[in-house]
Amino acid sequence: MSRPEPAFESMLTGGHPNSLGRTLEVVELVLADAGRLVALFDCYASQDPVVRLRTSNALKRIARVQPAWLLPYLDRLLGQVSKIDQASAQWTLATLFQLLESWMSPAQKTKARGIMQRNLTHQDDWIVLNTTLETLALWSANDPPLKHWLLPELNRLKSDKRGSVSRKAAKIMARLTS
Repeated sequence: MSRPEPAFESMLTGGHPNSLGRTLEVVELVLADAGRLVALFDCYASQDPVVRLRTSNALKRIARVQPAWLLPYLDRLLGQVSKIDQASAQWTLATLFQLLESWMSPAQKTKARGIMQRNLTHQDDWIVLNTTLETLALWSANDPPLKHWLLPELNRLKSDKRGSVSRKAAKIMARLTS
């Protein structure tokens, strides 16, 4: 008799919101059985923001080891997850889009670019801004219209009151204009 599927939502809840909780245990379970990835991904529907935060953390860890496993979820990332009004979901998208770029269709990449452009202009979370800047900068190397769009945003963010954002924007601007 096989063991029942772990209740990932209950494993990812509780404790201090900034702690990993049992995230690493969930990652190990999924990496041991790719069939469990759907149960983890479904945790994005949780009403608990801590569960969604840890879901994002777990997905990034899994994508770094097995990026192709997330390909069946790419359209859900571009749709369902992109609509979650939570910073951790938005910064995770920028990271996942960077990891999955080579597998994206042109339409998926266009949609991902639009999501990140929206996040860069409408989000205020410093991690969202920094991760989104990094991915857009990398993508702009082969996309002159994106680079043209990004340069004024970098100029704006160079004056951000948060040092990490202003430094990141200045560093990327220097890299793109050299």
